[in-house]
Amino acid sequence: MTFQILVIDDDPVVRTVLKRTFQSQGYNATVVSNGEEGIAKARQIRPALIICDWMMTPLDGLEVCRTIKSDPELSTTFFVLLTAKGEVEDRIVGLDAGADEFLSKPIEVNELKARVRAGLRLYQLNEDLRRQKATLQALNQKLKTELDEAAEYVRSLLPSPQTGKIAIETLFQPSAQLGGDCFDYYQLDDNCLAIYLLDVAGHGVGAALLSVSILNVMRSQSLPHTNFFQPSQVLAALNEAFPMNEHGDKYFTIWYGVYHQTTRQLIYANAGHPPAILLVGSSASNLQVKKLGTPSLPIGILDDGQFEEERVEIDPNSTLYIFSDGAYEIRDTNNNIWGIDSLIELLIECKKNNFNNLKEVIEKIRILTTNDLFEDDLSLLKVGFIN
Repeated sequence: MTFQILVIDDDPVVRTVLKRTFQSQGYNATVVSNGEEGIAKARQIRPALIICDWMMTPLDGLEVCRTIKSDPELSTTFFVLLTAKGEVEDRIVGLDAGADEFLSKPIEVNELKARVRAGLRLYQLNEDLRRQKATLQALNQKLKTELDEAAEYVRSLLPSPQTGKIAIETLFQPSAQLGGDCFDYYQLDDNCLAIYLLDVAGHGVGAALLSVSILNVMRSQSLPHTNFFQPSQVLAALNEAFPMNEHGDKYFTIWYGVYHQTTRQLIYANAGHPPAILLVGSSASNLQVKKLGTPSLPIGILDDGQFEEERVEIDPNSTLYIFSDGAYEIRDTNNNIWGIDSLIELLIECKKNNFNNLKEVIEKIRILTTNDLFEDDLSLLKVGFIN
């Protein structure tokens, strides 16, 4: 590689000597006689190294140096100030202007050659680092794009909102990292509606792929010998099908419920998942809060995991919220975890004040926790039992 060197000096003898010296060393040398011309030439040829006289008019070497170093395209150029000034204070001024090295007049040729070699090594190192940074930035952007596409793919698999006697609203808010949240709901028959939300531990493509695999298994009801009307059986079958030692040591939590429309009963079970929150009552004065959860470990941790199920009668105009822990494990301005009790208080407030849109709930969470970005995926289902 042949380096390009630019000499800026108003002394024609210095220009001639330096040009011949550099050419004899195999460098491409360009010389100019003043600062303005030097800046223009530097922007044109982008030299690896500049040697510039300090004392020139009308633009001195310090101003040339500041201009060169402030240009992003030239900031890595090694800049040598040529000066008769020998005081420490003068060198401090030069360093503050951005100079990388100094050469004293009269020039000693061997010192000149050594400093140029050292300067070009540093320039090459900076250029290598800049190229590596650009490569990493491009790779990071590519990875971000792929993660965004993966999150959009997961989003495309999720069910659409539902209206009618059972109105279901959904919100899927991926974090900066792709995670393992997933949910679904569908009719098992004309009378029974299945609803679930799961959260694979960890982040990244592995967690997302596992959540999609579980979604496909659940949607196709391909768990053998499983009665999907019985939540405890579904969780036991999932536990058998997805042991963590066969899935990259990944486990997952899940809340699964089946609503029987004729009897108005909801049968549910959960595996290490946050309880669903049932708000009962049509007015602020008679509002009741019920936590719907059962004690059990997440899916995949123990081979013989035991799962219990419970049931609750759903009164008219009740609202059920099912969510992942990303909805409340959020740090506030004091670096404290916001917590599930705070989320429940917010849901009660929204119910009392008729804030029925989940986007409004999320905005209130952002305001209360002062977080624009969530550290974890956030999934939230709102099921409204109209009558």
